[in-house]
Amino acid sequence: MAEDGEEKLLATVQRIVQTLGSSDTMTEDILKVFSNYDGRLSLDKLYAAAAVPATGPRPPVTSMERTVRALDRQISQFVAMDRLIWADSADADAFLEAVDDLIGTVQELDAAGTNRALLDRADELLSRCMARLEDEFRALIERPDDAAPAVPGGFGSDGSDDDDDDFGAGDGYGDEPIPIAKPVTDYDVVIDALSPGSIANVHQIARRMVDAGFGRECAEAYAAARRGFVDESVARLGVRSRTAEEVHASPWEVLEFDIARWIPAFNMMFRILIPSERRLCDRVFDGLAPFGDLAFIAAVRTQALQLISFGDAISSSSRSPERLFRVVDMYEAVRDILPDLDPVFSDPYSAALHAEVSAMCNTLGSSIKGIFMELENLIRRDPARVAAQGGAIHPITRYVMNYLRAACGSRQTLEEVMEGDFGVNRAAPVAVDPDRPTSSLAVHIAWIMDVLQKNLDTKSRIYRDPSLACIFLMNNGKYIIQKVNDSELGVFLGNEWIKQMTTKVRRWSMDYQRTTWGKVTTVLQTGSPGIGGLPAKAMLQKMRMFNTYFEEIYAAQSEWVIADDQLRVDIRAAVEETVMPVYASLIAKLKSSPETGRDLYIKYTPEDVVAHIQHLFEGPAK
Repeated sequence: MAEDGEEKLLATVQRIVQTLGSSDTMTEDILKVFSNYDGRLSLDKLYAAAAVPATGPRPPVTSMERTVRALDRQISQFVAMDRLIWADSADADAFLEAVDDLIGTVQELDAAGTNRALLDRADELLSRCMARLEDEFRALIERPDDAAPAVPGGFGSDGSDDDDDDFGAGDGYGDEPIPIAKPVTDYDVVIDALSPGSIANVHQIARRMVDAGFGRECAEAYAAARRGFVDESVARLGVRSRTAEEVHASPWEVLEFDIARWIPAFNMMFRILIPSERRLCDRVFDGLAPFGDLAFIAAVRTQALQLISFGDAISSSSRSPERLFRVVDMYEAVRDILPDLDPVFSDPYSAALHAEVSAMCNTLGSSIKGIFMELENLIRRDPARVAAQGGAIHPITRYVMNYLRAACGSRQTLEEVMEGDFGVNRAAPVAVDPDRPTSSLAVHIAWIMDVLQKNLDTKSRIYRDPSLACIFLMNNGKYIIQKVNDSELGVFLGNEWIKQMTTKVRRWSMDYQRTTWGKVTTVLQTGSPGIGGLPAKAMLQKMRMFNTYFEEIYAAQSEWVIADDQLRVDIRAAVEETVMPVYASLIAKLKSSPETGRDLYIKYTPEDVVAHIQHLFEGPAK
């Protein structure tokens, strides 16, 4: 039945040619249309079927025409196959041999320039040939297991070229949901997506396509075949495309989650996928520059730019201080990869992508610098309307000191960005003078501490009781000193700054003693012993005044807070040293007075006063 159908088709072709083929050129055009319509009908067969009785002598068929017709018959059989040609290595070899002959024939016809019609016919056959080679090329890359085993030609095997990669180049890219993969921790690996035999096969095709002038089409076919693998590999890490507007509109909690996935995806892309694609391109297009470079950048550009655009969007979003540490993580990931990109992006075609990565590193560095400086504005904007209960440590003090202490964990990176050395990974932190730190980071931290202290001074004036203001300043000052001594902040601020801060705390302690207990000790003064001493009645009045003052102080200050245990002990001891000698002296004089000695009533014994002092500054909870 198939043969009968073919005979009818050939008869139809003959009638059409007899009717419309008024010239050799028109006849040839008609036969080309039918040859393209059905690959089983070679031009040679159609010419034979369309032959009409000659009215005169026909020109002799040249050897070049016979060659083109023979190649047409041979190649048309392969082009019409409904299976992979490379499924059979013998078919693949025969097809490549025919392609080589056709390329040589086209080049010879083009050089001769004497038979334009035959050259056009050969070019048309070559285009059909390249279209089929492109299909085979993509299929071999996407489904390498469908091809027959081939002997590697000129690539060799070092024992690491196998198909057992973790990602599976032949997984396919259907509509099924892509599962999220576990984070990769070892980036010192290379994915060999194709076996040496598969690489040899696709290299043979690439060489023919380049020789035929279809190198760019071959590079595009490679990129189309590999791009899906690259995209899916990144998608498995949970990264999704986000516009800058979406990033800017997202709450920070969402962005933190996105950054946590972006960093391993960025490392996967630039440490594993891109170097692996570069290696594969170099082998597939070995000796076929620049088409390997074109194929490489086309395969990885889209996904790389998606990751870069997220980094740029984060850099241009809010500079709220809490974002510092996640942005530092992003910056360090980019900075650390930059030196490794030089050999991968060494060609002109990938230079632009290399520049994009470097630019993202710079914008992230600028963002870090801006975020860190925004801490100063946060302190300035913190309102001074509400006082910390009992003179306790203010939340802004805890926030700033813990923030700076945590920031010291990224000291090296912060020094880089504050100095403007974006992307320069220093071997060691910059050495600073312990007495006079002068690095940009040290100067800025000292400035932040100055802003914080001025803010605390303002907040201390909220308290109506000057003594409580002193307690507040002592608490916050002592807390600051502790955080500085327990971290690298001491390195940045220097010994001289710590001495000055310690002196301030001591001065606030003395101010507290004076404002709180000064009037108490004044009341307890009885003058010099001996003649001219106070009468018993006056001393009793002083005792009653002391009791009143002491009860007022105890009622208020037992609910005040001194957070540091040692500072609390020291202040209590200082109060005892100030009050107890004069109080004990007053009691002794009253007891020795003949007017009051026998009937003297002492509301607070010295032991009672000491016990009460030991309960000061424990806070309302106690």
